Amino acid sequence: MDRQVTIRTLFQKKKEGKKITMISTYDYLSAKLCDEVGIDCILVGDSLGMVFQGMESTLHVSLEDMIYHAKAVRRGAKRSFVIADMPFMSYQVSLEEALRNCGRVVKEAQVNAVKLEGGEEISELVYRLTSIGIPVVGHVGFTPQSINVLGGYRVVGKGEERERVKKDLKALEEAGAFMVVLEAVPMDLTKELWENSRSILIGIGAGPYCDGQVLVFHDLVGLVEEIKPKFVKRYAEGAKIFRQALIQFKEEVEKGIYPSEEESYG
Repeated sequence: MDRQVTIRTLFQKKKEGKKITMISTYDYLSAKLCDEVGIDCILVGDSLGMVFQGMESTLHVSLEDMIYHAKAVRRGAKRSFVIADMPFMSYQVSLEEALRNCGRVVKEAQVNAVKLEGGEEISELVYRLTSIGIPVVGHVGFTPQSINVLGGYRVVGKGEERERVKKDLKALEEAGAFMVVLEAVPMDLTKELWENSRSILIGIGAGPYCDGQVLVFHDLVGLVEEIKPKFVKRYAEGAKIFRQALIQFKEEVEKGIYPSEEESYG
């Protein structure tokens, strides 16, 4: 478990049929925990806008926000493969600006790859990035940065959208994306894509037929209570545990129990 996870490591797991684990998180401590237990990949997701900053969507996250959080994660993750989301409007304005911004994230945060949302429309950018040595992770299906166009969170890939998802994945693979995240895609479509994929497919709300799965750290440990999408499984009730600890601290301070002599200097 001490060896650094690389693209070669991940493709070897795909080849051997071993599932890849990915966690999305935004800080040193949670990244360190993921790293210690052997999580393969850590995604510094722009979901930090909602989970960490309390915003209503991912659209408000800035490039500086992403670099700041990716740096913190990188300090905690010595072994895991670290991927950084490129935030909304950091890669859509022009090819030159997109290349510059992606380069900044890789250089300043020392991440292993960048993640971009979209399909055919970003294929030229994906090709240019991979050509200059920046590994790219794609993201198709439900793409949170397009929430206003999509009309809210929903499953993508039914009916006429099915062919669009297929075309987007193919375009990303041909452009050089080594990994693609499939979000909120029907299970049968995911299976079809997976059986014919050259890239590593990571699912989130896309069923079991993928090379691996990703969940947000705060969802997995139960720190987020307000929203629970169907695909989220809580492996702990973190908010309840933390709340109880805070209640106990408050009571002990108010009653003069804390600090005792044990917690005081002589």
